[in-house]
Amino acid sequence: MIRILLADDQALFVEGLQTILREQADFEVVGTAANGEQAVDACRALVPDVVLMDLRMPVLDGVGATHRLTELGLSSRVIALTTFDDDESVFEALRAGAVGYLLKDVSSQQLADAIRAAHRGASFLEPSVAAKIVAEFARLSKVVAHPKLAASALSQRELEVLRQLATGASNKEIAVRLRIAEGTVKNHVTSIFEKLQVPDRTRAALKARDLGVL
Repeated sequence: MIRILLADDQALFVEGLQTILREQADFEVVGTAANGEQAVDACRALVPDVVLMDLRMPVLDGVGATHRLTELGLSSRVIALTTFDDDESVFEALRAGAVGYLLKDVSSQQLADAIRAAHRGASFLEPSVAAKIVAEFARLSKVVAHPKLAASALSQRELEVLRQLATGASNKEIAVRLRIAEGTVKNHVTSIFEKLQVPDRTRAALKARDLGVL
């Protein structure tokens, strides 16, 4: 049996999802969570094989919860199941550790295929999301070849975080100022380091000034 945890704050959606999943003989829904904190606690207690994680939830969003699960080193594999397919949401979820990304209008068969893929250690991406990944790899390859183009690889949110970072603000302070989860800030900072090819916050701030980002 593949043991599944559902993390979503929309009760009616969760009920419908449970009905769909029960039709699969090899699926067992072992628990539900209405926010990211509950999802992390439930994963600690139940250690499900797969977590279907909504990205926009109260208390702690799905990206923050996924990142926390990754840090804890739990074996549960996260599939983002959301209504959002913008670049920022996609890359935040995947950087946090999600192994799959699906939109909520996915067919029941595709959902079942994604869960089974995640359980056996594979990834499953919505076709539109896969296209974004390919485009991002192409863009990053240009950034590596031309370091001065690094700033153009940063998303708008990453630029906002970088500007705050350059003032000496901590992740917690940045989260408060930008009204996002602290875990999300941490993910952005890690991405900024990778894109600017720097090892720490000080070097990131210096490079940002050199590139005219600030």
